[in-house]
Amino acid sequence: MRAIIYVFSGTGNTMRICSLYKEEFERNGVETTVYPVRANMVDLPDPEAFNLVGFAYPIHAFNAPEIMLDLARKIKAVSLKEYFILKSSGEPLKINNVSSLRFISILKKKGYVLKSEYHYVMPYNMIFRHTDREAIRMWKTAKALCPIEAREVLDGEEHKFPRMFLGRFVAWLFRIEQIAMRVNGRFFKVNPGKCVLCHKCEKACPTNNIHIDENGKFRFGKNCVMCTRCSFHCPMDAFKIGVLNGWRINGAYPLDIPADENAPESKHRHGWYCKKAYARYFAIADKKISENSINKEE
Repeated sequence: MRAIIYVFSGTGNTMRICSLYKEEFERNGVETTVYPVRANMVDLPDPEAFNLVGFAYPIHAFNAPEIMLDLARKIKAVSLKEYFILKSSGEPLKINNVSSLRFISILKKKGYVLKSEYHYVMPYNMIFRHTDREAIRMWKTAKALCPIEAREVLDGEEHKFPRMFLGRFVAWLFRIEQIAMRVNGRFFKVNPGKCVLCHKCEKACPTNNIHIDENGKFRFGKNCVMCTRCSFHCPMDAFKIGVLNGWRINGAYPLDIPADENAPESKHRHGWYCKKAYARYFAIADKKISENSINKEE
């Protein structure tokens, strides 16, 4: 049995989720390919060559990123092939349920049938920085939850999010972000006093939107999807990301460092943000993880 997950991951959160699925799939004897989606898609694997097909992406303004919509348009048409969706975001708002509607609609016309969909909360790579303890809790929860839900996918269980009133309209309305980000991407700037011309940003950009000439001058195109991979991973924190620079975050979270439960939680002015939604997300996740542990013991 073979599986493939086509994944677009900006700063690495969604790829981490896919790695957990790959690990669980292969633990159950399923050979798994994780295909990173980039703009050219010249070597796009044939979904017909796989028994299980999945798509994964970070939620951008309550939608799938534009590059994933392009993938849906370019991927080979099939005859009634089931698939699953994995998505990540920095907040567990119910409105994120609408994020896959356009993506599902495009795939449906090409013969794909949604079987299951899962959403994981991971630390923000823009807007504001979660505290290390919050980030570690998100990743710890994902590491416990993903194997459970990966087995649900293997078992063919159906898992879909409820439709929202006016959900399709909301998703359509916020799709303006895709146009706005292409424009905003042209106004990125790099501080020459900080930049060491390591070219990491140019090589990593999934849409080939960054070009550095022989004189070290940066040129930004019109294909930015605002994944912030360039600014987030810049080792010198040299980027400014246009009009959204106030939301810029630089530097990876220490996700694999065990949190000191006795250390005082650092205070930040975003402690109120989506507080009930986060509490609900972790309560539901913890219950599912706990129930799975009890079932294993029995």
